[in-house]
Amino acid sequence: MKVSLGVPLRAVRGCWVVNLSQQCSHGSVGLFVPPSPPVDPEKVKELQRFVTLSKRLLVMTGAGVSTESGIPDYRSEKVGLYARTDRRPIQHQDFVRSAPTRQRYWARNFVGWPQFSSRQPNPAHWALSRWERRGKLHWLVTQNVDALHTKAGSRRLTELHGCMHRVLCLDCGEHTARGELQGRFEALNPAWSAEGHGLAPDGDVFLTEEQVQSFRVPPCARCGGPLKPDVVFFGDTVNPHKVDFVHRRVREADSLLVVGSSLQVYSGYRFVLTAREEKLPIAILNIGPTRSDHLACLKLDSPCGELLPLIDPQ
Repeated sequence: MKVSLGVPLRAVRGCWVVNLSQQCSHGSVGLFVPPSPPVDPEKVKELQRFVTLSKRLLVMTGAGVSTESGIPDYRSEKVGLYARTDRRPIQHQDFVRSAPTRQRYWARNFVGWPQFSSRQPNPAHWALSRWERRGKLHWLVTQNVDALHTKAGSRRLTELHGCMHRVLCLDCGEHTARGELQGRFEALNPAWSAEGHGLAPDGDVFLTEEQVQSFRVPPCARCGGPLKPDVVFFGDTVNPHKVDFVHRRVREADSLLVVGSSLQVYSGYRFVLTAREEKLPIAILNIGPTRSDHLACLKLDSPCGELLPLIDPQ
């Protein structure tokens, strides 16, 4: 399915105005959820039993938990980025080595940021936050970079791939808020305008090379170095200390529930392998097949936001 989301952007009397189309601001919430069969009451009962028997439940979420908030994923059949376009995510080495690549990335991210940052948690995020408050959730690991679990109030949380709401200097390591950087972009580019199409999973939109040529990117305010979102791009590796931390949380757990992930990326899949080594029961909630279906004692194909709120974290 081809999706084109117009995002006109222009400067008016020194103030940036983003005009999101009706489709972009509201209709896109359901555009990125792949089709699935109706929720099976018997499967709900099985998941309820799985959660009830768990005393130290570890949950790992992927992009599928946020599609119901209007954020697309990469791999979903017909509606993921790979199915809709020929675009591919930015590679870490390209970003680090090439100033034009960073310019192109930040121009696209600048246009997409108001929409991406305004996305709100859906019932799946709120359900997992409630599980934590009720003492059911031992730990939550997310592969997402959208901060929606944090917005929902989750605190026992590891953001495995970082968070788009933070910016990192590649030279001095200084962290700043992404919202603060948006203001610096606006000040440097008062007359720049562009129209982007097609929201991407990490918050940017699609722009032509001609559109980005005049876009100016500010350096680190502390040392003048290049800035990067505090996330793990494709081709990069997760901080080993963070990996060790999650491995310890898995070994402390007595069960693992995977929510909204195909587990195609090894950075998340390895924790399923650790759970198998520890002989933990594994349940998977994801529309479509995953890399670990054969390791799961329970597999459910339902939207996360429809099914998780049905479970009582008793």
